[in-house]
Amino acid sequence: MKKIAIIFGGCSPEYSVSLQSAYSVISHIDRDRYEPVLVGVSSRGAWYLYKGQAEKIASDTWCNEADCTPATVSLDGGHGLLLAGREGWREMAVDAAFPVLHGRNGEDGTVQGMFELAGIPVVGCGLLASALCMDKDRAHKLAAAEGIRVPKSFVFGKGMGLEEVIGRAEGIGYPLFVKPVKAGSSYGVSKVYNAEGLPGAVEAAFAYDGKVIVEEGIAGFEVGCAVMGEDVLAAGEVDEIELSDGFFDFEEKYTLKTSAIHVPARIPREKAEEIRQAAKRIYRALDCRGFARVDMFLEETGEIVFNEVNTIPGFTSHSRFPNMMKAVGISFTQMVSCAIEEALGREVKG
Repeated sequence: MKKIAIIFGGCSPEYSVSLQSAYSVISHIDRDRYEPVLVGVSSRGAWYLYKGQAEKIASDTWCNEADCTPATVSLDGGHGLLLAGREGWREMAVDAAFPVLHGRNGEDGTVQGMFELAGIPVVGCGLLASALCMDKDRAHKLAAAEGIRVPKSFVFGKGMGLEEVIGRAEGIGYPLFVKPVKAGSSYGVSKVYNAEGLPGAVEAAFAYDGKVIVEEGIAGFEVGCAVMGEDVLAAGEVDEIELSDGFFDFEEKYTLKTSAIHVPARIPREKAEEIRQAAKRIYRALDCRGFARVDMFLEETGEIVFNEVNTIPGFTSHSRFPNMMKAVGISFTQMVSCAIEEALGREVKG
């Protein structure tokens, strides 16, 4: 039976989201084929082998001395974990690592690179794709090179004066979005309707990253497509986000207080297929593998505009990615197994 290290938590603002996603993955993994090895990363960044009940992960009571052993990753080619003990460190081999981490220090290529350096196959996207997709500006540039329309935008750091920011924003037009270049779950994102709203939005974005992107507001609605695979790609059903107002911020993503998600999207089948094909092109252009959710906008004119790629999308039972795959007949357990098998097969291909 293959040992699969499921990594959860993380030193990231999205720590709590990771706990819920990981709990779902742990609950749905095929235990006739795989032995889950639970590896928790505290909000301070400490790594542990976790031996307690999965329910404690969901309730965020997992990090305690009784259930946890300090751990790290062996980088000497041992293909496993190093566990702390009274007589020193001992090694535990694992067959693959499944990072279920969201945002910085987990979805941005850092953890993927560490496991690749250790010679441990990674379930999902690798270092390059993870880093590229976390960087909204570079992801847009590559999608544009593939012939996909992207929003007009510009990027700046703390050295650019506010007057210049306001002037360049006028060239894009309002409403527009101000976002950290590298962040997830809509942290630090603001929709701005006039120049007076820019200073506060810029300050909020800088709280999450040292670079900020100002982006054209697209007149339309958001659609998404789940994509899985590497050599041969499978796409899920296209979904649609219905908003009553504002944008799909952190609260709406995880509570759906005033919004709704429709699977399938309420669009013609021909347009849904066009979106699926665009999602696959973007997925390949950004070197994705394993799985990713490609988010786009659909304008009233029918034109597709790229938004972003989530290389570790939400994996709770009500999250968009598993529901899009379920809509084409792929269960949560099948989805997890397919992703794991692809990673294990990648090791054989060398």
